[in-house]
Amino acid sequence: MVRHRSTGRPYALKVLYGNHDDAVRRQITREIAILRTAEHPAVVRCHGMYEQAGELQILLEYMDGGSLEGRRIANEAFLADVARQVLSGIAYLHRRHIVHRDIKPSNLLIDSRNRVKIADFGVGRILNQTMDPCNSSVGTIAYMSPERINTDLNDGAYDGYAGDIWSFGLSILEFYLGRFPLGENLGKQGDWAALMCAICYSDSPAAPPNASPEFKSFISCCLQKNPARRPSAAQLLQHRFVAGPQPQPQPPPAPSRSRSPPRPPAAAAAPRAPSFMMNSDGIPALIRARAWMDGGWH
Repeated sequence: MVRHRSTGRPYALKVLYGNHDDAVRRQITREIAILRTAEHPAVVRCHGMYEQAGELQILLEYMDGGSLEGRRIANEAFLADVARQVLSGIAYLHRRHIVHRDIKPSNLLIDSRNRVKIADFGVGRILNQTMDPCNSSVGTIAYMSPERINTDLNDGAYDGYAGDIWSFGLSILEFYLGRFPLGENLGKQGDWAALMCAICYSDSPAAPPNASPEFKSFISCCLQKNPARRPSAAQLLQHRFVAGPQPQPQPPPAPSRSRSPPRPPAAAAAPRAPSFMMNSDGIPALIRARAWMDGGWH
């Protein structure tokens, strides 16, 4: 977290370490230029990007409640509100032809007002495209759809929008259960083969018997093995599980003791900071941005 010296407002600073080649850097720069225009209540705001000593640093909204990784949300009314917010953000991104590709609990952030937002929807997608799935983080693979891992399951076709719905549904079910739906021991280092086999060849995870019929139906819709049978985010917003009355305010859920597979750091909301300048070709004005950061942040 960083703060603006003049206003004291907090922001998140995401740092991408590593030596990314020029093609990846250019793609990230173009994507950031696009993402800076994305504005939705359920999407973490991206304020800009600059480069320092080979590191890419991205300024984001700050969410004081952190990520939902490891949280259990047993109250269905509250969970429905979480799902509704996330779905509205996914629907917004999909309308803009943006596919997240890495929806998971650690990329869903909450604040003290119970506002939930999607994070890492741009750069994470680019970096995933540059990596073979087997070299991706275990947390990322754990929430991949079956057809993304094994293209033979869908005749080699991959629909990124449907893939986001699978990842979303798996995350929502994890919040309800308080554990990774495919098994608590899956997703840890060394369990690659078992994890991918469970995703591709096991029956789809289902809500437990004590869940409401509405929640069971909702999860079933999201976790259809055939991607063509998964509703879109806009269609799911009409599902009776999330289309009901708004829940009463509750405190943010506390982390559960069980571990879920993904472990990325919480990144991101707060009031908007001054945006970095962009040149006409979409490349950040790094020198001006760096000078502004050096003078305005601590």
